[in-house]
Amino acid sequence: MRYKIFSLLFLLFLSHSLLADQKIEIKTIEPPPLPLSALKNPRQTIATYLHAMNDFKRGQTKQIEKAIATFDLSEVNGLVRQERGKNLAWMLLDILDRSKIIQLSTITDRQQGLPYVLETYKNGEIRLARQEDGRWLFDIDTIRLIPLILEEVSDKKRLTIEKDKGNKQSRPFYLRIREQLPAGLRHKTLVLENWQWFGVFIFVVLGVLADFIMSLVFKLLLRYWKSKKFMYRHLSDDSLRPFGLMAMALIWLVGIRLMGFSEQIMLILLIAVKFLVALSTVWTVYRLVDLVAIWVLEKAHSTENKLDDMLAPLVPKTLKIFVTIMGIIFVAENLNINISSLLAGLGIGGLAFALAAKDMVQNIFGSITVLLDQTFTAGDWIKVGDVEGSVEQIGFRSTKVRTFYNSLITMPNSVFITAEVDNMGERRYRRYSTRFSLTYDTPPDKIEAFCEGIREIVRLHPYMRKDYYHVYLNDFSATSLDVLVYVFWETPDWSTELRERHRFLLDCLRLAQNLGVEYAFPTQTLHLKKAKEGVDLTEQLSETDAHQKGAESARKIVEATGKGKKEPPVIF
Repeated sequence: MRYKIFSLLFLLFLSHSLLADQKIEIKTIEPPPLPLSALKNPRQTIATYLHAMNDFKRGQTKQIEKAIATFDLSEVNGLVRQERGKNLAWMLLDILDRSKIIQLSTITDRQQGLPYVLETYKNGEIRLARQEDGRWLFDIDTIRLIPLILEEVSDKKRLTIEKDKGNKQSRPFYLRIREQLPAGLRHKTLVLENWQWFGVFIFVVLGVLADFIMSLVFKLLLRYWKSKKFMYRHLSDDSLRPFGLMAMALIWLVGIRLMGFSEQIMLILLIAVKFLVALSTVWTVYRLVDLVAIWVLEKAHSTENKLDDMLAPLVPKTLKIFVTIMGIIFVAENLNINISSLLAGLGIGGLAFALAAKDMVQNIFGSITVLLDQTFTAGDWIKVGDVEGSVEQIGFRSTKVRTFYNSLITMPNSVFITAEVDNMGERRYRRYSTRFSLTYDTPPDKIEAFCEGIREIVRLHPYMRKDYYHVYLNDFSATSLDVLVYVFWETPDWSTELRERHRFLLDCLRLAQNLGVEYAFPTQTLHLKKAKEGVDLTEQLSETDAHQKGAESARKIVEATGKGKKEPPVIF
């Protein structure tokens, strides 16, 4: 309750400041223009007014605009001109119904001269004056005196009889209720009549009750949603609180328009409550956008397509930008602030704005490039220059990358227009290339068995690529016999790849143990051999005999292994 009172006082202060600040440009609300022929003389103006009010009472609600157009409202503040004009039109009709039966034939039709006095009362005159453009309107003094004249004739009986209940119900609420009240309640106390003070109290209480009830209902409703829908679990119970504030503001707005306040009182209250209505509406829409965002994200995560996962976080941001722009326009329209000069300024300063917003525009185009080209999606492992990590979020201005040492790097999207992006997440296969180093004393048959055993492991492991792999003795290094192992995994993510690589290496280690194959590590062996006296350590062969012996030995080895024939290329 305390914050509601504080909010109301703040809004009243704000509205007073807006009125006091002469620099605020207020948009004038002009009634629809009438042709000059409808206002060319006093008789025609009064006829236009009476016909418009009669049509309005018959249900033609737009006709009230014509009645308002017969008043000179140039000195009425534009913020309340429409409401004030409607009230004055009804008050004047009430005055005439109680004091004068209009005979149009008795009213002058002159188009020049001094103001025409329609009727004289103790508190003033009802008169029409000619304007500079030739129109005859109820003048400014009449506008100011109408409430006093109505007070003067309020106890008189009507000279005309209402033909049906519909005509009676079309009259404003405050006029209908005021004529039913005793004189004591119509007495003014502190700028308002007593019955208006009671009305203000009732509408304030109704607004507070509506706020409490709406807040409670939506809190219970959100709790129910959270119990049924796991995706809403992170929302606060008060997330839909703005609905109650909006209901309270709308009730207060209706109350202000029903109570028939004077121009100054209506001006202050209307600015405050209109601002509250606009603010609560924008706030409410913001909260609805949050609900829509959660629903969109949940739907995106439930599909296999990664593009919607990337677009889903942009939906609430786009909607909130749109709501913000529309909210500014909505607030300006509700406060009748003229924003045309601001829009014109944007047009004139468009070039300067474009130069200042160059980086922002580049970032937006960068995000569009990422979306259209599908360079990467949320969750992909990417490398961009010196940055490497997993994409966590893609926004309009920047992309957030979580590095493998758990820091968060924010990269402007303009980088992706020209940068080379290595998308590791788009790999169909995860390659693994290494060399298994065996000791030099490993027999050739064991090396053959070991290589074929690794190939069989590749064929048996479910995640390993079966159509392309290589396992061969590949090199004689300084300290070992090197077996090339060139294999691939078809895994969806890095975690699965690590698990499958772990399984593969352990199976290779078990295979080596079963076959008696030892892995080498960098060692140096020094052999010292002492020659015996009188013994020739080397068998001396001629060059021809040496060639013959080597060739014969090679033929026996090739024939023994069956490798003498040309085999076809490797086919998987």
